[in-house]
Amino acid sequence: MSRPLALLVACLLLLAGCSPDAPAGAAPGSVTILGGAPVTLDPAAQGDLGSAQTTAQLFESLTAFDASLTVEPALASGWTSSDGGRTITFTLRPNLTFSDGTPLTAADVVRSWLRLIDPAHPSPLASLLDEIHGARAFLAGQTTDPASVGLHATGNTVVVTFDNPATDFPALVSGPSFGIVPASIDDPATLTAGTFVGSGAYVLSKETDTELTFTANPHYWAGTAPIKTVHLLTTIAGQSPVEAFAAGTIDYTGIDPSDASWLRYDQTLGPQLRSVPSLSVTYYGFDVRQKPFDDPRVRQAFAAAVDWNRIVNLASSGDLTAATSMVPPGIPGRSSTDFLPAYDPAAARQELAAAGYPGGTGFPTVTLDSTDTGFDGAILADLQRNLGITLKYETLNFNDYFDRLASDPPAFWTLSWVADYPGANDFLGLLLGTGSTNNYGHWTSPAFDAAIAKAVAAADPASATAAFDAAQAIVKDQVPVIPVAYGTGYALSRKGLLGAADNGLGILRFASLAWAP
Repeated sequence: MSRPLALLVACLLLLAGCSPDAPAGAAPGSVTILGGAPVTLDPAAQGDLGSAQTTAQLFESLTAFDASLTVEPALASGWTSSDGGRTITFTLRPNLTFSDGTPLTAADVVRSWLRLIDPAHPSPLASLLDEIHGARAFLAGQTTDPASVGLHATGNTVVVTFDNPATDFPALVSGPSFGIVPASIDDPATLTAGTFVGSGAYVLSKETDTELTFTANPHYWAGTAPIKTVHLLTTIAGQSPVEAFAAGTIDYTGIDPSDASWLRYDQTLGPQLRSVPSLSVTYYGFDVRQKPFDDPRVRQAFAAAVDWNRIVNLASSGDLTAATSMVPPGIPGRSSTDFLPAYDPAAARQELAAAGYPGGTGFPTVTLDSTDTGFDGAILADLQRNLGITLKYETLNFNDYFDRLASDPPAFWTLSWVADYPGANDFLGLLLGTGSTNNYGHWTSPAFDAAIAKAVAAADPASATAAFDAAQAIVKDQVPVIPVAYGTGYALSRKGLLGAADNGLGILRFASLAWAP
């Protein structure tokens, strides 16, 4: 899902629930969720974790991941691969409908997915469709004929064709961006409480300044969800999540790692504390089109001048782990090889001098733009101490920052990325492939692209891992980005709430929640 998402702290905005022993007035069969208000309810427009968390409940895709990260059928009953992985055919379940009872067809799937590459309103995650035949040309406006894109509805099937084998596509389309929407999606009433039309387990039934209320969809393909009403609280009036949980206002909430450090020793709350895995990476990147970072020696100098491991370990409250590659632990087939550039200040100074800036002399004015990762100050200090370079520093709120990355990337920037689906390519090809809309540094490497193509086309996991490792070795050498940290979140979950488990993608399916008898 996971998408360019809010920085790692956004992974902590998890779900909450009302237990059978919730405060007086709580309706049986309901849960209350503490989280942020979504930026959008349109799956094709979402690019942040808060919106993804919401749209994933309202719009279903053809596949979904279970808690063990196994891809399962959802709106599709199954799929087949042919032509050496260049064609994938999804078969829809019979008699599917939207929440208003109107039929949901294969044509709706094609129309929904084409919206991601609409040249007039492209999705922030349009690059997820890059491997589909004709998708890049359509997105670039080189053709206006939707039939030129390898997405076709035939009876009850959706046929997807690729220029190269795309073995991970059934997993990829599990993401919230691929939710199936009605033809009326562009009508504001479609996304309005009370007149909402969706394909997911819930519909939006009420919206206020402090809450979104979701009601179980009686037309949901898997049957009406066990929890009939879900309340998404967007504010708790300044109260801390821990206080609200202890008071019984909420029953499942993400919490700050600093709170987790003492909660584990609390006799009452400790047994209700849980760790929440996050398939995410925080990384720093360079716009390689801008001087001085168009020179790989400068990027290599920056990478070697900072003690990345030390910085992360000092900043961590038990929620962060120093990164060794762009691909976080938990991703199937991930290699244990360490691809983090070695800390070597002497070598860093040599690289910078070779690039024409001995001792930092003549180095142009550079600003690090960030939403404040918690590491920024230490990184700036290492660069000044080891290279003689003093950088400017600027922070922005996430929405402004993300717009800046997409339209006019800073020379030096940082981002956290949470998996759209549990695959290495979501952290490699999607973020660093030539022409990808999420390649904010605009780096390009034919050798990297070839390694990614080989990995995606691989017929066995070992071959795929080897090819992804070859791609990461190129990243380590050329340093378009530097992986820094992996994250783990923490939550409080009251006894009795079943199914409140996150599989690392930052999204919990409301339809999986139930109360113990």
